[in-house]
Amino acid sequence: MNALLWCLVVVTFLPVAWGVPAFSFRKKQFGYADNKLPRAQQQQTTGIAARALGAHQNAWEALMMFAPIVFVAQIAGADPVKAGLTGIAFVVIRVLHGIFYIADLDALRSISFLVGIACLIRLVVLSV
Repeated sequence: MNALLWCLVVVTFLPVAWGVPAFSFRKKQFGYADNKLPRAQQQQTTGIAARALGAHQNAWEALMMFAPIVFVAQIAGADPVKAGLTGIAFVVIRVLHGIFYIADLDALRSISFLVGIACLIRLVVLSV
């Protein structure tokens, strides 16, 4: 399996990784984690719990963009080295994005989001 596909594996599990602090901070905020109606409780989160939930949800959204672009790059025969390095950059940026989100570093979070989008665009260009 090439580097870009390994990146897809990592990005696939990032929502789960960000779900752990989201759950933990929600439980800390309310004293318990409502497993019967978790989404109703999630909507009431504030502060770090809400930011951790945002990182979790945004990781799902990033996966939905990254996965099809990876498949297109694979099918189109994009240069595996360039595509792999771009995928690795995307993974690093997405990890930083989650850290910046939870840490309430909104400017860095926005910059990392834009760099992630640039990585996606580069993968598309490499596929053409």
